Amino acid sequence: MTLIPQASAAALLLVLTLCLQCAGVAALVEWLRGVTAKGDQGFGPVRSAVLVVKSTIAIIILHGLVILLWASFYRLQCFPSWELSFYFSSSSYATVGYGDVTLPSRWRLLGPLESMAGVLMCGVSVCLLFATITRLMDSDARHSRKLGHANDPVALKRNRYANEQNYA
Repeated sequence: MTLIPQASAAALLLVLTLCLQCAGVAALVEWLRGVTAKGDQGFGPVRSAVLVVKSTIAIIILHGLVILLWASFYRLQCFPSWELSFYFSSSSYATVGYGDVTLPSRWRLLGPLESMAGVLMCGVSVCLLFATITRLMDSDARHSRKLGHANDPVALKRNRYANEQNYA
């Protein structure tokens, strides 16, 4: 009858993972909105790169906290040291799964569940970075249009389309 404790622990860990990840992503989104709202004059390449690096670091810290959450459970129930617990949790979360450290049979279903959670949470993080970069690029294009820069990608596309229409 080890399925009930595993399922209970899995449900608790997954709910806590989602709460932690959602709270962290929501805080990061609010921070990014504030930063990009102040950037009405556009972001240069260095400032944009710094913003992406800061966002990436925040996301890595957030994933580290989720890994620590799972490692805490493993430390209490499965492994004699924090080192083994954190190592197993991080390799499972990242879906590396070396196999040199394994969970006791009583808890073995948690490893694959942590891997699934890790894949999904990494997907959320990639989406957030993609949205950030897209917003920076859109902001830069709007700023270029305001200044009338010749390198504005939207204006170049509009001009190319107009030229094609004139020759058609």
